[in-house]
Amino acid sequence: MQLQISTFTVHKRFALTISRGTTAQTTNIWLEVEHEGIRGWGEASPFSIGEAAQTTEAIARSLQKIAPLLKALSPLERQRIDRLMLDARLPSAARAALDIALQDWLGKQANLPLWELWGLDRDRIPPTSVTIGISTPEAAQQRVKDWLGQGETAVPFQGVQALKLKLGSPAGLEADRAMLLAVKATAPHMPQISIDANGGWTLPQALEMADWLAAQGVTYIEQPLAKGQEGDLPELYQRSPLPIFVDESCFSSYDILPLADRVHGINIKLMKSGGLSEALRMIHTAKACGLKVMFGCYSDSSLLNTALAHLSPLADHIDLDSHLNLIDDPFIGASFQQGRLVPNQLPGLGVRLQSAPA
Repeated sequence: MQLQISTFTVHKRFALTISRGTTAQTTNIWLEVEHEGIRGWGEASPFSIGEAAQTTEAIARSLQKIAPLLKALSPLERQRIDRLMLDARLPSAARAALDIALQDWLGKQANLPLWELWGLDRDRIPPTSVTIGISTPEAAQQRVKDWLGQGETAVPFQGVQALKLKLGSPAGLEADRAMLLAVKATAPHMPQISIDANGGWTLPQALEMADWLAAQGVTYIEQPLAKGQEGDLPELYQRSPLPIFVDESCFSSYDILPLADRVHGINIKLMKSGGLSEALRMIHTAKACGLKVMFGCYSDSSLLNTALAHLSPLADHIDLDSHLNLIDDPFIGASFQQGRLVPNQLPGLGVRLQSAPA
């Protein structure tokens, strides 16, 4: 099989601010795997959680390095391919791009969408949340109006049922509280509001906010403590009235068992897991440990979010909204239907080009 590696840059309609900084654009990788006239598509987006960043350049180099080793193999030889990726020490984002492309190739060869190939029921897909980044109360209110199709720069999405607020503001807990109250005032009937602190709180702050957020009707808290503070999670787990999910603290299935006694759920992202194959292992491992599962994204296009949407019937919470905030997404895939991201009936991922990647 042959690999074709190219890059494209996407720009956010609204820059997203979290506790670690602000992102307005990213340059992602589009990977094509060709074999026997069938092309499978994958994508990688750069990300960093404060440790060694997985940059666009590093991801591309790793894929270029392994490409010659894959020429003699078929996409069906997954055990050999997985061993090559392991031996080459591909970063998780590069593994994800290749794994997704191979899954897409397989679905196209079988002439079936992945959700159907896996025997899943699209009617079981939960609503996807749409994200409000750290901002002033006034800006947060405007962003809610934009999502709901009420603002001047609005791009309406019918049936939004869930909001996700990024908290952990450098301005402190009062700024976090003010932002949430402003959002609730703007969308008083929103069925679900969740919180993601991206590791922006200390343990005392997380304990204080958990009680206050529960009184505000919040559904759950994601990554309240920074990666590396997993030793503080048992106390928060015991005392929090809200479920605690982890994101940055959980990359793959190997991370789940040590967390099983101190969290209520995990956030699976393709760039962390290394692809759909490992995401599926994470789902089964988490559920075997009695944990809930949510899906998340980075600065991902429709290609990546559609890929994970194929597994969405197995998730409890969904946060696959990054492509909805792009002004130049080159791909078309899963559709937003009454608050849910639903993959289509086309073979494989069911993703096609709407414009040439820039």
